[in-house]
Amino acid sequence: MDDMLVTRYGHAALLVESGATRVLIDPGTLSREVVFGLTGLDAIVVTHQHPDHVDPDRIGGLVDANPAATLLADPETAERLGSPWRAHRDGEITLIGDLELTGVGQWHAVIAEPLPRVANVGVLITASGEPTLFHPGDSYAVAPPDIDVLAVPLSAPWTKVAETIDFVARVGPTVMFPIHDCTVSEAGHGVYWQHVSRFGGVADARNLPQDGQLEV
Repeated sequence: MDDMLVTRYGHAALLVESGATRVLIDPGTLSREVVFGLTGLDAIVVTHQHPDHVDPDRIGGLVDANPAATLLADPETAERLGSPWRAHRDGEITLIGDLELTGVGQWHAVIAEPLPRVANVGVLITASGEPTLFHPGDSYAVAPPDIDVLAVPLSAPWTKVAETIDFVARVGPTVMFPIHDCTVSEAGHGVYWQHVSRFGGVADARNLPQDGQLEV
């Protein structure tokens, strides 16, 4: 397989680079400030409307700085943000350079029964001869087959450790690293990651920091 470079920009924000193609996922309010200064992006993908995945105050500036980027979001968020954002739906494939971006799933996990559920469409990123990366957004509902790299949401109001471990086991990736982890303290993060990495069944579990980088 050719190399894919993955850079974390805090919480759920990832930059995926393959050759000359650059795809940014979920730049939100808990992301590193530097993510909103990125240029040369070929696509920006938003999995759902919550502000920790799309910062409503800064997403416009990021779009303006990347006028050639394809903009994909779940249908509800695409409607909220308006043109030129395009709805990204479950099973839909968008070609970005040599990469295929496939929508996965439809709904955000349940946080609390009184709260209305919002749309959530995760994304698979792959290309011929390259690893397949899965960013699920905020849901464990769908576990696609043949995943090489899993960005696993580690902590959230909608989950618990046992559910995270079950999700990791169902996906069965070759490599995994944490995302969605600015919701716990540094000490708490270690507890969560220890359990998920120990019992998830993934041999290559990398505790990538908020500004870490991974080449696969």
